Amino acid sequence: MNNPSHNPSQTLDRPLRLGTRRSPLAMAQAEETRARLCAAHGWPEDAVELCPQVASGDRIQDRPLAEIGGKALWTKELDAALLHGEIDFAVHSMKDVETVRPEAIIIAAVLPRADVRDVLVGAASVAAIAQGARVGTSAPRRAAQMLHARPDVEIVSFRGNVATRLAKLQAGEADVTLLAAAGLQRLGETGVGHVLPAEEWLPAPAQGAIGIECLAARQDVRALLGAIDHAPTHAAIRAERALLAGLGGTCHSPIAVLTTSAGDDLVLRAALFSPDGALRVEDTARFAADDAQAPLVLAQRLLAQAPEGIAAFFHGDDSPAH
Repeated sequence: MNNPSHNPSQTLDRPLRLGTRRSPLAMAQAEETRARLCAAHGWPEDAVELCPQVASGDRIQDRPLAEIGGKALWTKELDAALLHGEIDFAVHSMKDVETVRPEAIIIAAVLPRADVRDVLVGAASVAAIAQGARVGTSAPRRAAQMLHARPDVEIVSFRGNVATRLAKLQAGEADVTLLAAAGLQRLGETGVGHVLPAEEWLPAPAQGAIGIECLAARQDVRALLGAIDHAPTHAAIRAERALLAGLGGTCHSPIAVLTTSAGDDLVLRAALFSPDGALRVEDTARFAADDAQAPLVLAQRLLAQAPEGIAAFFHGDDSPAH
């Protein structure tokens, strides 16, 4: 990590305002961000003020995101607060941040990546899920990956925060569901479900990563956030987001990605699915962590291999992702 030595003169004339969604997981991520930033600069906790907002994605929980505006439902309120000067920076789960962002906003820091894996709740493994079971998820990647492995199951729409989804499962609205291990760990729910091996069940792009955004013009805030930027995680997230941009994926596009380190290189493994899970293509690339073109080349290779049932859900790099 890139922590500078503490500069006692680097005091603030007012608290920095950190925007966050109001959900329990988002608040936990904001608390972690505040703790890391204050530790890096030797500030007291009240040097950073949390400014919670209710995101559209939290308000609307009866329909899949893809039907009502995609990932922007998690970011638009915080984007507006940044652009209007109501907050100084904002914290996000990077897997919820659209690939194409407003030019005025920059990802200034990414915290060390947590567990990238998914957790299966309601069965000990994918193979152990009962025949014909109802799998609760509204994520195209999870649905397609599950149907690819288990075409006998039924996918039922399942939205809400961790507690809501666990309650829906308990109420019998589905037989099993999938949650992000990182989110469960940040909420202290470490005894829930069975972790799926990432090599067998590929995670979502940017899963497990917390990103902090600010206005590109705020050099003062960017410099302060640089103290908590974790370069290896940032490089991996940059590569995964570049791959998404190259694919032209949308919130309807089932894509799974696993990035690992090999010395100074990144190894990016990606799989694309048809929404019904019947079709799958996979490819892998190894490249230097600062190679911005390699993920785009991998995207082109994947699209060249993809049958129409997959390619129809990806649009190359000439179309913005949602």
